[in-house]
Amino acid sequence: MLLFLKLIDYLLAAVFIGAALIIYFDSNNQPYLLAGIGASAVAILLFLVNRNSVGAAEKQAKKNEFTKKAELYTSLLQNSNSLEHNTIVPARAKALEYCQDLINDYKKTRNIARSLYYVLQISTVILSGVTPILVLVDKLETGQPWLKWLPVICPAVASIVASIVTSFPFQKNWVTANTIVELLEAEQEKFILGITPAYRCYDVVGDLEQQQKASQAVELFISQVNSIHLQQVQQATEQQSDKRKEETKTQDPALN
Repeated sequence: MLLFLKLIDYLLAAVFIGAALIIYFDSNNQPYLLAGIGASAVAILLFLVNRNSVGAAEKQAKKNEFTKKAELYTSLLQNSNSLEHNTIVPARAKALEYCQDLINDYKKTRNIARSLYYVLQISTVILSGVTPILVLVDKLETGQPWLKWLPVICPAVASIVASIVTSFPFQKNWVTANTIVELLEAEQEKFILGITPAYRCYDVVGDLEQQQKASQAVELFISQVNSIHLQQVQQATEQQSDKRKEETKTQDPALN
């Protein structure tokens, strides 16, 4: 279903491009123009509706994946059928979903910070390297007045970009987010497979004891995930507080 919905997305995109070409090349022909506008409007509307369906299908696919991972753990128990219809599997699936949401958020932060860091660094290098060439071009009689401003604009932009890189710790945020992602993923795998004593309950004798141990494993997993997440939040709060103190001291020299 997800593949079919994505295929519809591509077909609607092709319809929109075709309608745009009709509008561009046959703008003088009113019937073709109206047909192109109508087709593009319908394609956009159906695309938005279909994106809703794609999002719902992806969400359902993730839930099914979490349920399978949760059932993998209960299949290792001595009597897995006794826990099949209880609350262990839904609770484990919900805990895995919660952890995965945090992982996705940190991955998004990591990717954004990494992209910004590389783009700004490359921009600084390019602008700094192009400046001497522009100075030489300025001495040539090209007859283009705007070229005279480039040797001034490029160093100014390079300085601004370098200041942004220095003021905002993109690299530090990227490395920190990547570390949190690795810690959460490692904890998630331990929880899924039950490979640590804290998460292992299939070596406990008795169904009731196994169920209690499995419930405790869910609670411990949530606590561990929250501990990793809150540690990062606390560090970010402390960094912001230290930064504000430094800015206050800079603005008011009497506090030094």
